[in-house]
Amino acid sequence: MSKSINELKLKEACVQAAREVIAERGVEAWSMRDVARKLEISHQAPYRHFPNRDHLLAEIVKRCFIDFAAFLDEKSKVEPQDELRAMGQAYMTYASTKPLEYRLMFGTPWPDPAVHPEVIKYAVHAFDLLRQHLIQVHGTSPEHKKKAELEAMFIWSSLHGMATIEQSNVMNHLVLSNGVQDEARAFSMKMIGLALSSHCEN
Repeated sequence: MSKSINELKLKEACVQAAREVIAERGVEAWSMRDVARKLEISHQAPYRHFPNRDHLLAEIVKRCFIDFAAFLDEKSKVEPQDELRAMGQAYMTYASTKPLEYRLMFGTPWPDPAVHPEVIKYAVHAFDLLRQHLIQVHGTSPEHKKKAELEAMFIWSSLHGMATIEQSNVMNHLVLSNGVQDEARAFSMKMIGLALSSHCEN
């Protein structure tokens, strides 16, 4: 027998249930019917707020990016004397403590951006936090802005690579010297810092 959920709560219930279903079954295998079953409601009920599966997924991904950007922004302000390092550490912390959200943002195909522009809006905001910090460091001229954006792409790709490796199964099967796995993240952050210092001298 189907449950009845207050209309004001139905949207939030569907979002939460979808996240749970995705965590259990993976982003490729879930369906709107799975969400309805999880909530024990009519199969048609979720469609009152989300026309299809992609609309519900877009809402989840959008919220992940909002949470991600807020987390980076908050943590970077804790260490204003080294905001860039704090932002990098926050990035890695978020990826390791919220692996599902991280995979949804960066490891799965997004719903059509033309239909769901709000996803792009919040995804770009997260990157802009990094870009704007580097522009403040280098300056606002076209040449300096380009340098800042290249550094932002380098930092992002380096952090994403480490975060992805940490989440992969292969990490647990590498035969490494004592301490390497524990120190890899800090070493990568150090090398990013050295690379940026070298770039600033050029």
